[in-house]
Amino acid sequence: MRVIVVGAGEVGYYVSERLTNERHDVIVVDVDRDRLEYVSSHLDVAVIQGSGTSPVVLEQAGIDGAGLLIAVTNMDEVNLVSCMSAHSSSRIVKVARVSNPDFYGQGQHLHPERFGVDVLINPERELALETIRLLQATAATDIAVFADGAVQLLALQLTADAPIAGRTLQDVGTEENQHLLTVAVQRNGETLVPKGSTMVQAGDQLYVAATVDQIPRALQLCGHERARLKRVMIAGGSVEAFYLSQILHQHGVQSTLLVADRARAQELAEKLDKALILHGDATDIELLELEGVGGTDAFLALTDEDDTNILSSLVAKHSGAKQVITLVNKSEYVPLARRIGLDAAVSPRLSAANAILRLVRRGNVTRVATFKGSEAEAIAFYVDRQAPVVGRELKDIDFPEGAVVAAIVHGKRVTVPRGADRVRAGDSVIVFALPKAVKDVIKLFPS
Repeated sequence: MRVIVVGAGEVGYYVSERLTNERHDVIVVDVDRDRLEYVSSHLDVAVIQGSGTSPVVLEQAGIDGAGLLIAVTNMDEVNLVSCMSAHSSSRIVKVARVSNPDFYGQGQHLHPERFGVDVLINPERELALETIRLLQATAATDIAVFADGAVQLLALQLTADAPIAGRTLQDVGTEENQHLLTVAVQRNGETLVPKGSTMVQAGDQLYVAATVDQIPRALQLCGHERARLKRVMIAGGSVEAFYLSQILHQHGVQSTLLVADRARAQELAEKLDKALILHGDATDIELLELEGVGGTDAFLALTDEDDTNILSSLVAKHSGAKQVITLVNKSEYVPLARRIGLDAAVSPRLSAANAILRLVRRGNVTRVATFKGSEAEAIAFYVDRQAPVVGRELKDIDFPEGAVVAAIVHGKRVTVPRGADRVRAGDSVIVFALPKAVKDVIKLFPS
């Protein structure tokens, strides 16, 4: 498929990288020559310098033969007008990154269809939702939610005193609750889909599929405790911080925001009447300690600057904050976060990619989730009655190497499966797959 990506920033770069890895024909459009040179030198894509709002530029990019337009610049207006400019190409699916909250929720005055937009994506709000899930799962460094939260994929680092450290997965599966399944192990930067004979070790990061009621058990087996969330401190006045504070209030959690810009602090104080807004620098150690960062259940660094986020997170961790989550925009910083002692990193580019990859796949793919520090994906499929997997036990299905079924959802019932479980028409099947296995997995669930 030909895909036109408008915007060569962090989100545009990451989306283009994922799409080229799957051998799509990608054309990146941006006004910034330096960004385009960086993209073209690192990725196998075509680049065009110019504005994505220009019909002439879009024609040069081959809009008439494209199947997807993805407008993901940092400016909502540019993204919307880019979709408007492509509106005459009726066959193309148009996606716009829009952060303005006026486009979302009930009673909104701005309607995306007026701009020719088929799908709105809001990485900032999606990041806030991901952060909430990480907070609820405490020790998880990454998380993906399926079936309206009934089944979750958690990335959990194995501690030295974890009950399952030094044991094979076959032993763990025999003795422990059957509603848990380790679908992948990340060790020394490499992600592998394990076998029953795989021994897990302290320091490994496990990707565990669990029904929502079994999450506390998963945490315990990996050596972590689940804490109740009451008080959270947020560094930054970003869009992500705004969305997160709103969601925390809905969950009955008290939030304190440290905002460096006085005007932005005043603006947030007017919009977030249930949160405590303080004007101050998140890297000010005395201020953090004075405001009791060490007594918080979690510290969230959500400023617009990666360096500030990392530094303030380290201070908060050293001061005793129970959980620290750090917003990271630069892709090279994501794997660094855990190495320097941070609990978890969140990234808007991954939030955008999760929404976009589902559109690229389409067909019976209902959701796609990507993971930080790994090229693996979790893909949810609707099982059509003609699918070759229908009625067969999982152990008899020729799944490609590097893929495993993480869960089967039948109506309201969720099964974390074993080899004897069967797939039925109408089920939703969640598959964890490494890049080399994705195309072969998709063939098992045709539309």
